[in-house]
Amino acid sequence: MTKPKILVFIPMYNCEKQIPRVLAQIDERVAPFVAEVIVVNNRSTDNSEQTVKDLFAAGKLPVKGTLLRNDQNYNLGGSHKVAFDYAIKNGFDYVIVLHGDDQADIHDLLPYLQDKTYEKYDCLLGSRFMKGSRLKGYSALRTLGNLVYNVLFSAATRRRVKDLGSGLNMYNTAMLQSRFYVNFSDRLTFNYFMIFANAYYGFQAKFFPISWREEDQVSNVKLFSQARDMLLMVVRFVLRPKTFINADHRLDKDFAYTSTIVATTT
Repeated sequence: MTKPKILVFIPMYNCEKQIPRVLAQIDERVAPFVAEVIVVNNRSTDNSEQTVKDLFAAGKLPVKGTLLRNDQNYNLGGSHKVAFDYAIKNGFDYVIVLHGDDQADIHDLLPYLQDKTYEKYDCLLGSRFMKGSRLKGYSALRTLGNLVYNVLFSAATRRRVKDLGSGLNMYNTAMLQSRFYVNFSDRLTFNYFMIFANAYYGFQAKFFPISWREEDQVSNVKLFSQARDMLLMVVRFVLRPKTFINADHRLDKDFAYTSTIVATTT
């Protein structure tokens, strides 16, 4: 049986302190499952890009590595679109999303890679708020807010939702082939749209517990404005799910989600 071709996608924006730790997660335990790692630099303004170049040049990555720079600032959601398109174009079977800010740990996914659980689902979604999860440095207020919205999204989708979007997920590329995600928001809310899409298209998702820490990272979440946006999304999906899923939710509808290769390990 042919070994599945798995891509690890690391979105990066101003993560020069954290990105060495994230790339170090691709160690001797993880490497056997991974065909390639792509770091997608969303036009960072710090030294993130050079840091990755230096790590590649030093031979610190045990698998093939590619550093991409977005041709425009596409935000986090747009970087997902760049990576998903890359996976489809290059014949990958699965995409693992591991955020470049070192809040999640890819080793939490290892048991599901080892026993091939991932082959039974369209996506595996990391959860910070279920039995077995471990949180460090995460405020009680944010935890409560997330739990409330998990309940709302569960009611809206008629599925058990245990996290709206963490820094560790895995997708079967087969579910992405139609590129249904292109018109979803490019902002941090991209993952929320993916949750709605799972329900609308009938994709099979499994949540799994992860460890999560906030130490030297900078949060881009604006709690109250994002809470308002999330509530509006829930209402719109419940009232008109087809219209909501098929609408263009992007601020810039001309984005082509192109990128440039700026470094490789080979």
